[in-house]
Amino acid sequence: MSTETLLSLVVGVAVLGLLIYRNLVARPVRQANPRLYLILGILGIVETVEFIQKNHVDATIAVTALAGSLVLAAAFGAIRAITVRVWMKDGQSWSQGNVLTAVLWIVALGAHLGYDALIGHAKGVGDIGSATVLLYLVVSLAVQRFIIVARAAKLDPVAAGQRSWTG
Repeated sequence: MSTETLLSLVVGVAVLGLLIYRNLVARPVRQANPRLYLILGILGIVETVEFIQKNHVDATIAVTALAGSLVLAAAFGAIRAITVRVWMKDGQSWSQGNVLTAVLWIVALGAHLGYDALIGHAKGVGDIGSATVLLYLVVSLAVQRFIIVARAAKLDPVAAGQRSWTG
């Protein structure tokens, strides 16, 4: 395992830890600053492109493998969103995940790495899973967030117009 691969995995695991922590803490569902998604997405794209260029990977195969992985990310985001409790308190919608939410985050990362190991090595794109881990986490988080905000809007339709999907 190269130093770059190890660094990508460490960053991915650190981001995963932050996401799990933030999911387990009760928080108001409100419009968030989309910079988090943007920053993590850009970092993920940069890591992916660098991996493809450095390892002379066929871009078509890499993009196909990445697309399948991101579909998996969206599916896990949707499943996790179901495990998050959404309620109203003092006129504000709140959300909080539970142990199952945290376990599903870990399983999702394992599924990403497992999928990429199977597809990546079979198609000759190597250890692309470590390079795409941030993209995977961003997509999974965005889908989860979109569903949670939609659920919160059903509880408080008047305030729903004040929120965005990034909340």
